This record gives sequence, C-alpha cells and structure tokens, in this order.
Amino acid sequence: MTFYFSAYSTPLLFGFVQAWVYAILLWVRGSREERLSDQLLGWVLVALAFEIWIYMLGFGGIEIFWQRLEFFPRTLTFLLPPLVYFYLRAQCDAGFRFRLRDAWHFLPFVVDTLYHVLVFAQGPAFVHQWEKAVHNRGIDWLEYVGAEGQQFLYLYWSFQLYRAYRVWTKTQFSDTETISFRWFRNFLIALTITIAANLFMTVIDIWLNLDFWQDWWGNLVTVVLIYYVSIQGYAQVQSGRQLTFSMSVPPLPVADFPLVPVVAEPELEVNASVAVRPPVKEPLGIPDELRPLRDRLLVYMTTDKPYLEPELSLANLARRLHTNPVVLSQVINTGAGKNFNDFVNQYRVDEFKRQVRNPANAHLSFLGLALDCGFNSKATFNRAFRKFTGQSPGEFLAGAE
Repeated sequence: MTFYFSAYSTPLLFGFVQAWVYAILLWVRGSREERLSDQLLGWVLVALAFEIWIYMLGFGGIEIFWQRLEFFPRTLTFLLPPLVYFYLRAQCDAGFRFRLRDAWHFLPFVVDTLYHVLVFAQGPAFVHQWEKAVHNRGIDWLEYVGAEGQQFLYLYWSFQLYRAYRVWTKTQFSDTETISFRWFRNFLIALTITIAANLFMTVIDIWLNLDFWQDWWGNLVTVVLIYYVSIQGYAQVQSGRQLTFSMSVPPLPVADFPLVPVVAEPELEVNASVAVRPPVKEPLGIPDELRPLRDRLLVYMTTDKPYLEPELSLANLARRLHTNPVVLSQVINTGAGKNFNDFVNQYRVDEFKRQVRNPANAHLSFLGLALDCGFNSKATFNRAFRKFTGQSPGEFLAGAE
C-alpha cells in the first residue's frame, strides 16, 4: 500500500501523528508521576486521532476499510465524550479513580462496537446485504443521533463540573490563580466549537449532498483541535496541591464535627500604623456557638497576618485555629459574609492600601507591594483591588494624595 501525500491527506496525517506522539508523552509522564489525568488526556488524543483517520487513509489512496474491512469498528466516537469528562474530573480531583459504578458511561461504546464486530464476523456477503436491507434504513441515523446526543450531554456535564469547581476553589483557597484551570475552560470552549463546526458540516452535507472531498473541512477542524489539546494540554501547569474536589460528595453538616472550645480574646488597641481587621457586619444567621470562633479568627488574622502567605488555604487556616475546615468555612460565610477567597483577599487589599501610603515603600512598585501583601500575581491583585475598592491601584493612590 502506498500513501499519497496531497493537500487533503497531508494535514490529516500530521494531525494523526501529532495526536499519537503527544499521547505517548502523556502516558509516559502520567505513569512516571502517577497522574491519571495525563493518561486520560492521552486517550482523548487517541480518540480524536481515530475521528480523522478514515478520511486520512481515503485521501491517501488506502482503501482497505472499504475493500476488506467494511463494517469493522473504525472510530472511538462513543468513547470520546466519557474520556473528556473523566479527564476533567481527574484534573480537579487528584484522588479520582475508576470504580465499577463508572462502567455504565462506556456502555454505548461497548454496545456499538459489539454490534459492528458481530455483523462483520458474518462475512462480506452478509455485511453487504445487512447494510442495504437493515443498517442503512435507520440504524446508521440512530448511531449518528446517539453519538451527537452523547457529546452534548457530556459537554453539559463537563461545564457543570467546571462551574462547581470554580465555586469550590473560592471556598478553599486564598489564591486560585494556580488552580483555576483556565485550560479547563478553554478546552471545553475549543471542544464546543469543534462539535458545533462538525454538526454544521453535517447539516450542509445533508442539504447540499456534498461529496467525499468537501467533507474534508470538518476533519480539518478536528486536526486544529488535536494540535491545541496536545500542545496546551501537555504544557498545562499542574497544581502542587492535592486537589480533592468531587461533586458527588456533599459537605458534611456542622453538627458532625465537635467544636473546639475557644475563648474570645480582647480587642487589640491599635493605631493607624498597625494592621486592623476589615469591618465585619454582624450577620443575623451566625449560630451563637460559632461566634467565639469567629472572634478568635478575626483576632488571629489581625495579629498573625496569615493572609501574607500566598498559599494560604482553608484547611491550613483551620489547623492553626484547631478546628475543622467545614466549621471554619461556615464561620467565614455566616460570620463575615464572604467566601474564603474574598475574606482573605480583603485583608490583602487593606494591607496594600496601608503599605502603599507608607513613605518607606516609595521605592517599591505596585506589583512588588502586592506580592509582599500575599497576592500571587498581578492579575489576581488587580481583580481583587478593583472588586473591593471600585478603583485601580493608581486611581486609589491619586485620590489619597
């Protein structure tokens, strides 16, 4: 067999090779670092490669699937959506592992594969008759509609997972920049565009009865997705934290965790040069038994300034206060009226406002001061500062003069 390189076959071949090269790299790294997400992303790339290889071979002049392997399973279409979903779950939950109850996600792929293998095993004559009398009279459309429906369903679940994860990070970490998984969002957007583009090409194909050569454009879109997913996915910076987010595990009620007895410390007398805690409204919903812990938290934030640590997390702060993260989260939500991320960043912004007015810091840049105040990046600092002041740092300083 000779492969003919042309303007149609060559881009698909490059995409196919790109997918396999990066899949192997991801499998090796995933095995070495025991990272399931890398291994699953490798399989996502393989599934995408099998979405284009039929057209790649056809444009290259290799017709074995039409001459000898008619009806043999050719793609991993029904496997791709669950692979994408589980890859994203493994990204935001380092402890995620497949369980028996997850097997149903792969049932459509198993059923479709068995159907094609059983028909193919009957021989070429039976396959030809079956396609003409049965398969092409509705089963082929059922397969297509089922595959499209599965793609949109898992895409919806993946976006739900992303939104829930974003909310969760703000309740657990003071700095979400390194664990925000911007790649998570961009990957889903790129996948949505690809699905929409291929659906559009299918509609145009049905409407205008396009030939084999014109169908090439839909495959080219998949090649672009392969290049983006392989390069950006492999370069995605992995968080050093062991993330344990899971939508299936509801937070335990506060009553399940005993509160550690605490004694409210007296208010500190401070002057303008000493850090003071941001004003806290007295919410009506905070339970009486949580108020001593709330008071102790506010005193600790003022005296020890843990917010100056960029990697401060809810779990870390809870350990210092000898309580449980679930309890502390409720204290912050009901006692301060903020999620953990906003609670800590409010202190950082107030610290920056004090430091930027200090003549001794005149030689430092805004970014330098922001990093000293606990922020981990310029983007995070600018967003937080505008959120809590309604101004940019420059506007604030100009107004204070």
